[in-house]
Amino acid sequence: MKNIALKRKSRIRSKLKKVNSDKPRLTVFRSLKNIYAQIIDDNKHITIVSASSKEKNFDKMSKSKISAVVGKLIAERSVKKGVKEVFFDRGNYKYHGRIKLLAETARKEGLKF
Repeated sequence: MKNIALKRKSRIRSKLKKVNSDKPRLTVFRSLKNIYAQIIDDNKHITIVSASSKEKNFDKMSKSKISAVVGKLIAERSVKKGVKEVFFDRGNYKYHGRIKLLAETARKEGLKF
């Protein structure tokens, strides 16, 4: 199982490096309880914007709804900072479930990837 995840992660990162231009990347980390999103500028090696499910109190909300809220937060903050186009780095996660909800919500709120 670990080898498959590592292969997927390296495959995604290698594609991003080939196409890498001046666009920052939106990277996502998902744990069992929380979800985190960051927009990173690889040229300057800085985090431009971040959002996570630990910021607010999300009692009695499902994990998928929380992912949608985090996607909305990251999109709003990045547009406010002037970042409108990013590369989506899903890491070693499949594009479905909470990762997909976060990405689709971020797109609806104005991020392009």
